[in-house]
Amino acid sequence: MIFYFSGTGNSKWIAKQVADYQHENLVSIADEILKENTIYEYTLGETEAVGFVFPIYSWAPPAIVLDFIKKLRFINAKGHYFFYVCSCGDEVGLTQEIMNEAVSAKEWKWHAGFSVIMPNNYVSFPGFDTDPKELEERKLKNAVGEVERINKRLAKHSTDLFECKKGSWAFVKSRLICPLFNKYQVTAKPFFATDDCISCGLCEKHCPMHNVKVDTKPTWGDNCTACMACYHICPSHAIHYGKSTLKKHQYFNPNCK
Repeated sequence: MIFYFSGTGNSKWIAKQVADYQHENLVSIADEILKENTIYEYTLGETEAVGFVFPIYSWAPPAIVLDFIKKLRFINAKGHYFFYVCSCGDEVGLTQEIMNEAVSAKEWKWHAGFSVIMPNNYVSFPGFDTDPKELEERKLKNAVGEVERINKRLAKHSTDLFECKKGSWAFVKSRLICPLFNKYQVTAKPFFATDDCISCGLCEKHCPMHNVKVDTKPTWGDNCTACMACYHICPSHAIHYGKSTLKKHQYFNPNCK
């Protein structure tokens, strides 16, 4: 069973590769969260492995992923293989520590964890933009081989195997900056659409939380994860996040449009 969360498609693409290679079912965390259960309970097959695939938001797993794991319960977790794969533009900070903390009170632990470098999509903060096209294409090409390598390790159920690119200043980024990001940036309030909007509805279709509704122009609800899918999928570049994205670029995984 592969649980995944994805906004602009990088993690969704990885999750599909992993699910196909490992012969596991694919489950959208966003779809499960929208059921508004207080506990998410599953029974595992005899040989079923459990994986989580998600992007890195401000050097940590997205709050929605951690909240889901907190409420997650397996009837028969003992003896099963647990792992995670995270996509990132460059580095993941203290994600390994945070993921260990997320399951510290549970009856299972992580056996393996990996990070995969993918094209950057974080544009909602000054100084950040998408990768140049050449770098974007190189990252996508390299990711194919990297995910295949990871799949081979996962197929062997390798244990105590953690290959996550921590990066520099990890404590500051994950423990100080990330909480500020979750407090001030995980909101739909700054989103707006210019008159370039063509009412195509792609922003509504691709919002994993079903938080966007289009009636002439898009409007946003209160259930935003700051994944920026609506911004990046807009064909007329009419959606913006305050003033910070007005002169920036777009990226959406070409295999998930």
